Amino acid sequence: MLKKLILSTLICFYANAATLKIDDKISTFSLVNQFDKIHTITSEISTIIVTFQRETSNLVNEFLSSQQSDYLDKNNTIFINNISGNPSIIVKMFTIPKMRDYKYDILLIYDENNKKFMEEENKITVYFIKNGFVKDIKFLSSIYELEKVFK
Repeated sequence: MLKKLILSTLICFYANAATLKIDDKISTFSLVNQFDKIHTITSEISTIIVTFQRETSNLVNEFLSSQQSDYLDKNNTIFINNISGNPSIIVKMFTIPKMRDYKYDILLIYDENNKKFMEEENKITVYFIKNGFVKDIKFLSSIYELEKVFK
């Protein structure tokens, strides 16, 4: 019960945050992963990958599945999937169980009012962070472009 209360509070705080833009400071926020474990994200992160559609999420999962399980940690990166547009019954029955097969954490946004991250249709949003500030934002549409980010 306490865990749900804390999670609700964090999500409400996170959902009301403004959209991150270049030169914005990253504030500490928390999201739950596909195993319902809360992860706190701090300004020490260097890259944030965000997806909003199933197709873009599949591209990122294809890329990450070909890497070692600690790839995101080694690259100071987090992967966030906004699943707020999916019907909750589909999320509970199919989406989350499938995500549990992956060897890395996928942080989840359930709240459709959450506008913290920029979105372009059918694009992967990648935030580049340096010293706690957003230095660049790219919108990618392929695994090849994603691979270039980490080379």
